Amino acid sequence: MATLLFDDRYLDYDFGPDHPFSPIRQEMVVSLLDALGQPIDPISPPVASRAEVRRVHSESLVKKVEAASDGRPPPEAWDYGINTGDVPVFENMDAATRGLVGGTLHGARLIAEEKASRVLQMGGGLHHAHRDRASGFCVYNDLSVAINTLREQNLRVAYVDIDVHHGDGVQFLHYDDPGVLTISLHESGQYLFPGSGGVDEIGEEAGEGSAVNVPLMPHTEPESYRDAFERVVPYALDKFAPDVIVAQCGADAHFQDPLADLLLTSQTYEDLFRDLLSLADEHTNGRILCTFGGGYHLDAVVRVWTLLALLMQDLDLPDTIPADWRTQWQDQLDASLTSTLHDPEPSFNLSRRPDVREKNQQTSTQVLEILAPHWY
Repeated sequence: MATLLFDDRYLDYDFGPDHPFSPIRQEMVVSLLDALGQPIDPISPPVASRAEVRRVHSESLVKKVEAASDGRPPPEAWDYGINTGDVPVFENMDAATRGLVGGTLHGARLIAEEKASRVLQMGGGLHHAHRDRASGFCVYNDLSVAINTLREQNLRVAYVDIDVHHGDGVQFLHYDDPGVLTISLHESGQYLFPGSGGVDEIGEEAGEGSAVNVPLMPHTEPESYRDAFERVVPYALDKFAPDVIVAQCGADAHFQDPLADLLLTSQTYEDLFRDLLSLADEHTNGRILCTFGGGYHLDAVVRVWTLLALLMQDLDLPDTIPADWRTQWQDQLDASLTSTLHDPEPSFNLSRRPDVREKNQQTSTQVLEILAPHWY
């Protein structure tokens, strides 16, 4: 049974009503689980302290975020990735972000102290934040703070990122640590933010060979994505032999997502989540910490994360979504919502399907060939 982490203060991480990284996503997931007869009884984790954030981030960045927390951009905010279209300033920015960091950090501590093995942090996943720069909707990097805590306990950490965007912040914050394996499957940076995540990014110095990137072609369909995952992820985990898996479970590779171009379905996500849990059982005695992340089509992301919450608790998956819940949220959002938990099976009419599949297979093979000398 999974330990779930959530607090209403997570909803304070709010860039405003027109920003796609909206806390309404978590609010809808919590309410849908309740409507399905599976209300959560989460642990309310402590807020991360300033000192805990500083284990990853520079003093200059933290000071700038603190200065922005009155809702007004401080001088030179842009130099730190703040007051941009992606990371606009909002009141209590520092405290709100430390709230999310605290949840992921608490999950890591529960695992390190053997108080839990399977943990779902119903927030966080801020994988783009760098040491001294906010980026891509991410102010502080909760994942790296958590990974550092696990490393302090001499645990080998495998980080698996299935968000559609490359997990650049986490990768580069641990780029020279041979005890952290970062694996990111994402739409190629040739086409999508943040522009990194090529197959040649494999780590440096003592960490050379501990970064794995699988950049996928736009319009990658479920079968091709699953093929890449199955070629690379189990093999990399087998070679690395982790003590714990940390997974960023962004849902923005879904075919309905407006900010990217991959074509995964809710059925694909169910398979991926089951794979991650199975891989944790196989390699880490079940120890896995999952977070949320990206996902910007509300109907899709809420259903995908609800699937994740149910699967992590070993609960049955319902076929339909309660009509009363859909009516409530459709009225609030002025948008239609799918009546089933899974997608109606889509049909993608792609003339370039063979080319996409072939390119992705070549990429997967290239990844393994580049890293092979470092794994034997």
